Amino acid sequence: MAQGPTPAPPRPAAQAAVAAPKPAPTPASVAPRPDARRAQVRPTTAATPGEEMTGAQSIVRSLEEAGAEVVFGIPGGAILPTYDPLMDSTRLRHILVRHEQGGGHAAQGYAHATGKVGVTMATSGPGATNLVTPIADANMDSIPMVAITGQVAAGAIGTDAFQEADIVGITLPITKHNFLVTDPDEIPRTIAEAFHIASTGRPGPVLVDIAKSAMQSPTTFSWPQELHLPGYHPVTKPHSKQIKEAARLLASARRPVLYVGGGVVRANASDALRRLVDLSGAPVVTTLMARGAVPDTHPQNLGMPGMHGTVPAVAALQKADLIVALGARFDDRVTGKLSSFAPHAAIVHADIDPAEIGKNRDVDVPIVGDLHEVITDLVPELERVHAAKGKPDVAAWWHQIDDWRETYPLGYTEPDDGHLAPQHVISRLGELAGPEALYVAGVGQHQMWAAQFIRYEHPRTWLNSGGLGTMGFSIPAAMGAKVGRPDATVWAIDGDGCFQMTNQELATCTINEIPIKVALINNSSLGMVRQWQTLFYDKRYSNTDLHTGHGTARVPDFVKLADAYGCAGIRVESASEVDAAIKRAMEIDDRPVVVDFNVSRDAMVWPMVAAGVSNDDIQYARGISPAWDRED
Repeated sequence: MAQGPTPAPPRPAAQAAVAAPKPAPTPASVAPRPDARRAQVRPTTAATPGEEMTGAQSIVRSLEEAGAEVVFGIPGGAILPTYDPLMDSTRLRHILVRHEQGGGHAAQGYAHATGKVGVTMATSGPGATNLVTPIADANMDSIPMVAITGQVAAGAIGTDAFQEADIVGITLPITKHNFLVTDPDEIPRTIAEAFHIASTGRPGPVLVDIAKSAMQSPTTFSWPQELHLPGYHPVTKPHSKQIKEAARLLASARRPVLYVGGGVVRANASDALRRLVDLSGAPVVTTLMARGAVPDTHPQNLGMPGMHGTVPAVAALQKADLIVALGARFDDRVTGKLSSFAPHAAIVHADIDPAEIGKNRDVDVPIVGDLHEVITDLVPELERVHAAKGKPDVAAWWHQIDDWRETYPLGYTEPDDGHLAPQHVISRLGELAGPEALYVAGVGQHQMWAAQFIRYEHPRTWLNSGGLGTMGFSIPAAMGAKVGRPDATVWAIDGDGCFQMTNQELATCTINEIPIKVALINNSSLGMVRQWQTLFYDKRYSNTDLHTGHGTARVPDFVKLADAYGCAGIRVESASEVDAAIKRAMEIDDRPVVVDFNVSRDAMVWPMVAAGVSNDDIQYARGISPAWDRED
């Protein structure tokens, strides 16, 4: 359950340029259900029926009543009326970011780490368009987020007014839903609906674009008693017939695999999944978005599948006779060449988004429902089948898998250029920071190494941009995660290319006392691009040298940059310094820390399935492929 929009509800009247006023409902509660996929709309506690205020004050009050705690944003002309009453709120913490993209990624990090709806705020025009990337990122990875943007006055919409952009039209393909509000009376209902839509069903981003004239106009505030969203009724309860068929297949398969995606994390279903894993006896693979959904130390966990997955995980999917996909979407990075993926496997596909089922791979047993409810229903049904017919014999399957595990473990070759092995750095970071820490990656080689070489024992401890692959995600997302979970140690694992896209948010961290820690995997290159140039472009390194180390002028010098931002800066150039630097960073809690690890630019991510190639052709290392019968 990673990417693609949930079918949107019919667009409410709040989107019309002229909206007919509706009678204000009486304030009452819309109680949240306990897990994060339920509506984050809570009872009104401060407003009284018929309370007069401005539209701007209504926005602030609505955010409070919706349960928002933190807003990441930047003021500007069209949103400025809202920033004035925001200053008086005692229930909302506003964090002034340095770029709207940083605010959006921070809201994502907050949402991913906590399961709550993240909130970001920006002005019209360029402020709103700077949110496009984090909105698209949240949509791809099913992150619950509400973006509030200012818009020019209602009468100026469509006139190419100063800082006008049709952000509703721009973001229509990349939001779960969006609204244009021109009537101040519609503000409470619209924000309540936005939080409900963002957090229920398949989570995702919702944009609320509010005209400046609506903010400045008087209104009567009243929080909605109930929400009316015709056409939006996410199915959460799975069909019992499909559950029974899935249990029958799982109880009879000889080579089953549980293929676990990020939907399990979004559904808070990890504990239920653990019971299913133990009961089924089947091997389990956890995608890039699902790392931690099953503890890496669990004996049935084969690790991550896909382009840079483990050989056992990739091979098990290829040789399976049954794949039970839970909140996964059969994306190209997992399947490789789709026509050759798992050719002998029957498919059970469970997802809350019916659009994902059968989208890429034909399905034998489709199950639409909340993953927590799906797994909770599947466990007793599987127990019933086991009691009636016995458990399947998977001993031969595990013998084969254990052979793959022994023959093709994750590993790496020490570089011969005198620089650090990045895999060693990341492995030691995981060992010293431990499984209770949160790890937030950028995109590229360091992201893959962090997914491979750190053991994840808990859900929501691994955050990354999985679907969109957004460079610059790590620093602001780590900031948001630390705000949401202030007692946790939060490490941003970033590359020198990604870091230079959003490192200005270190100023935000310093000023707001958000002490994240940054492990900068500095190979003085756009590392993943360079790896592809090495493998597929005859080592023609076109525009991938960043001059941030390796005997260059160090532009910039990351230790000096850290100091300029009020952070502690540490440089590490030898293996003997790695542990001491990590421990020193762990001791510093009064400001952010940046550790500049100078690593080899020739290090590569292995295993690897080249893009568009069959998973059967996975390379364990360069020029080394597993020896198996590709026709069996």
